[in-house]
Amino acid sequence: MVNRSKPEAQVFAGIDVSARELSIAVRCGTEDRAVTTFGNNAAGHKALLAYLLRGNGRSRVCLEASGNYSLDLALTLQAHRQVEVSVVNPRRARRFAESLGERSKTDPVDAGVLCEYAARMPWVAWQPPSSLALRLRAITRAIEALGVMHTQEKNREHALASSQALPAVVIQEMRRHQRYLEHRMERLRREALRLIARDCELDRRFRLMLTVPGIGQTSALQILGELVVLSDTLDARQWVAFSGIDPSQFTSGTSVQKRPRISRGGSRHLRRALYMPALVAVRHAPHLRAFYQRLLSRGKARLQAVVAVMRKLLHALFAMFRSNQSYDGSKLCPIELTNKLAAVA
Repeated sequence: MVNRSKPEAQVFAGIDVSARELSIAVRCGTEDRAVTTFGNNAAGHKALLAYLLRGNGRSRVCLEASGNYSLDLALTLQAHRQVEVSVVNPRRARRFAESLGERSKTDPVDAGVLCEYAARMPWVAWQPPSSLALRLRAITRAIEALGVMHTQEKNREHALASSQALPAVVIQEMRRHQRYLEHRMERLRREALRLIARDCELDRRFRLMLTVPGIGQTSALQILGELVVLSDTLDARQWVAFSGIDPSQFTSGTSVQKRPRISRGGSRHLRRALYMPALVAVRHAPHLRAFYQRLLSRGKARLQAVVAVMRKLLHALFAMFRSNQSYDGSKLCPIELTNKLAAVA
């Protein structure tokens, strides 16, 4: 996503997306049209676009990120030369609604709020990911979902196996289901690897990721599947913000001093993908282990230190992709500097 200068826009619109319906609020100059609904399907998208362009003016459309429910609509709107699209974080849209004093939350109300957002707020244009990026992300998220199901089945099997009073056939069926899930995950991994091998840039990034301690093939696929949809114009801090592991401060005067927390405002999939590599890195990567121990010596909780390592890994990946160099822990977190800071602390 990039900031655009503000050209003349005659129409502002906000679209609330649900599984079956689209509610659109439109403002043409000083006139507000009544909220209208369309079906969330190909025919509804075409009808909505025609309704939006009735005045033949340039339109700016704002909608919340609603996963797969909003993707086809955003792509349809973005493809038209008279339409600019901005896809905003739902939490940001909700905070904006509260700033307007809006207490209710309904589809028409949300559409009106998003229309106000499009008209008032600095414009950030949405950059659609490539079809290859969307395919890779869909596959890696499917692998992640199957992995969650596999873990749940293993936990159920362990619980059932602890009692001899329960029938063995149930445990056998659970083990059979686990093997089925493993087969499906392996099939998707092969497809993801084929997609990566067809693209020189993705293949380069994937190979660089495998040089990082703690990142194996599975973790590399999950992380790359989330990073591939990001614009090349973003910097490392924006990557961290996208992952939702950026620190959030909460202080006021001298009386309110809450502990810093991560914002959790970004992709939970990327946070989950970074967690296990960070745990492995603090055990097997000397520089990151020293960094982790230094944070613990300064009174940080273990989870806080692990999250800091996750941020370090993300910064490392950003630099590696830009410089086309393999992982070098001495550049990311020099042991000499780490030890010196630890001694001072």
